[in-house]
Amino acid sequence: MTSLPPQPLSPLDGRYKSAVTGLADYLSEAGLNRARVEVEVEWLIALTDRSLFGSKPLSDGDKAKLRALYQDFGQAEIDWLAEREAITRHDVKAVEYLVRDRLEQLSLGAIAELTHFACTSEDINSTAYALTVQRAVSRVWLPKLRTVTELLADLAQKHRDAPMLAHTHGQPATPTTMGKEIGVFAWRLQRVIRQIESTEYLAKFSGATGTWSAHLSAEPGVDWPAVSGAFIRSLGIDFNPVTTQIESHDWQVELYDRARHAGGILHNLATDVWTYISMGYFTQIPVAGATGSSTMPHKINPIRFENAEANLEIAGGLFATLAQTLATSRLQRDLTDSTTQRNIGVAFGHSLLALDNLQRGLGEISLSQTALDADLDSNWEVLAEAIQTVVRAEIVAGRSKISDPYALLKDLTRGRRVGAPELAEFVRGLDIGEAAKDRLLALTPATYVGLASRVVDEL
Repeated sequence: MTSLPPQPLSPLDGRYKSAVTGLADYLSEAGLNRARVEVEVEWLIALTDRSLFGSKPLSDGDKAKLRALYQDFGQAEIDWLAEREAITRHDVKAVEYLVRDRLEQLSLGAIAELTHFACTSEDINSTAYALTVQRAVSRVWLPKLRTVTELLADLAQKHRDAPMLAHTHGQPATPTTMGKEIGVFAWRLQRVIRQIESTEYLAKFSGATGTWSAHLSAEPGVDWPAVSGAFIRSLGIDFNPVTTQIESHDWQVELYDRARHAGGILHNLATDVWTYISMGYFTQIPVAGATGSSTMPHKINPIRFENAEANLEIAGGLFATLAQTLATSRLQRDLTDSTTQRNIGVAFGHSLLALDNLQRGLGEISLSQTALDADLDSNWEVLAEAIQTVVRAEIVAGRSKISDPYALLKDLTRGRRVGAPELAEFVRGLDIGEAAKDRLLALTPATYVGLASRVVDEL
């Protein structure tokens, strides 16, 4: 058997590549290296802007040329870094050498020694990761999550008045509306989105063990914590002044836990919609040319929701591992975080793939009010709650002498179906006021939905 040509091992880089491409611009190895070059270049500019160590501020033209190193970062730089890292066996050092090499080409070799000045690798890496994760989340992943959430909110509004039988513990229960049930998911996601939007993307920039020791050795008269803090904030991220050699990763733990939480809500959505489809509450809109089963031509499988369910489980597992691993580091530093963080893109990739499937799946279903109505009409016993509650109110008001109304209704309805005529006959024979009887006699499972429609307005 011949060997295959080089193939992607991960389905995210193969079968599902088109759904997750946007993330690779930030959370790939190349995206990380581009951000590292950005940090090195901007730190060099920050130092020369302050005329430190006899340097002079660069001209706007020279700054533009330097910034082009990361703004135009491409295949040539990717290949250069791969070749150099094969020698250095150190990814950040290879980036430093790239910047130094380009400084010589730009006739800026006089400031080459300010490249990576007083930095430990984690100064560059923590800043690069904060930048790449922030951009991937804010520009790619979070917009898709918002899109799905907005789609749910729209469906909630569309079906706000569509009565349906609820199923608590899988059993017929007090009716609701499909809009309210879909709205619950939108409400939950909106809350988590607000938490994710409040994420602090933290970086450290304080040297080998977080003490600015090398900085002070070179220039004791500079307020280095202030310089470092201003530099990090100028990049659009947040500064952590109290660290070991590494930034403590707590912001990442918080973010990944929230992303996993969002995934849990979405997983709940996927399984519920799948169940509604199996019950006939939603019908799937046929897609021209699509095949549901290789042997049963009639089938339209809920593949979008099944795919989302599986990928959310994978993403959730990875997010949990990231959060657990990144929370600890032996003494001042160990490298378990290094290889772990390289899987950030994989976690968000599976999550993004799930979001893509949910967006598509929600656009390919149609509510079957006929099925909802049939289920409601087959379960008049759910009005037992309303009847016993009204009787209780009548007892308190002095209009009834019934004892233990709950037991009375349990005897009538528990474990068996009760039709509309039987329930009406029962109500007419109750010892309650006529106004109460009229309200109960007018009630149907389809109208016993309380304020379900109004709840949707909370969205």
